[in-house]
Amino acid sequence: MIVAGLRNVVIATVMAVALVSGAAAQDVKREITRIAGDLYRFQNNFHYSVFLITPDGALVTDPINAEAAAWLKAEIDKRFNKQVKYVVLSHDHADHSSGGEVFDDTAVIVAHENARAVILGEMRPTAVPEITFPDRMTIHLGGKTIELIHVGRNHSNNMIVVRFPAERALYVVDFIPVRAVAFKDFPDAYIPDWIDSIRAVEAMDFDILIPGHGVIGAKSDATAFREYMSELYDAVLAGARAGKSLDELKASIKLDKYQDWFQYEDWLPLNIEGMYNRIALHRRGN
Repeated sequence: MIVAGLRNVVIATVMAVALVSGAAAQDVKREITRIAGDLYRFQNNFHYSVFLITPDGALVTDPINAEAAAWLKAEIDKRFNKQVKYVVLSHDHADHSSGGEVFDDTAVIVAHENARAVILGEMRPTAVPEITFPDRMTIHLGGKTIELIHVGRNHSNNMIVVRFPAERALYVVDFIPVRAVAFKDFPDAYIPDWIDSIRAVEAMDFDILIPGHGVIGAKSDATAFREYMSELYDAVLAGARAGKSLDELKASIKLDKYQDWFQYEDWLPLNIEGMYNRIALHRRGN
């Protein structure tokens, strides 16, 4: 009876784990939406990438992870009957670059030259880029033109933006959110270079701003976020020069005009802390 009881407990536990695992798999939200022309956006929960369909195949940006990449590859084949010819990595961070190996059989992996060394050094779970470039690269595929541009250091030292001239769209990951404050305490950040890189984006010719997280925006959203970053930088620097502690800065810096932005309440204090720490790296007071 004890053995039978234990067996029943084990069976029930296995079934519960299976049900939880199944529910978790079902909770993954994956979706494809058309942006403009032959440009589409791929959602995997809170991460987004874009892909372009041409007569000669598809160009895909960040694969996100292996499972997401496998799903996207199958959907592109099913919906468009196209093979993926290029995979463009916006930067090395694993939550965006993972899964590139899924496309190894048909595609060339492209990234900024700094990304390759980090991908190898950190052993990112993705394919090692076969083509890298220092500043700019243009891809021509099926009569379409895609521009890859390094705009300097920001959320990494190997970030690129991807411009689709015909669709008047720009794919920008992590360093220009739309109507949202910056992510937490600026992990892997170069400041004030970040602000300069946003200015470089503002100088480009596009209408649609497509971030790697959150809602799609417009070119004006790049300007708005650059102003937020500049105001945050100036406020933290002025407070530090006035001898205020980090706790005092968190209590006094409000930037109220941005209070309706995503994660303002939770992440503004972290933004202040991250900015304070970045400024402290390169500041020497009296």
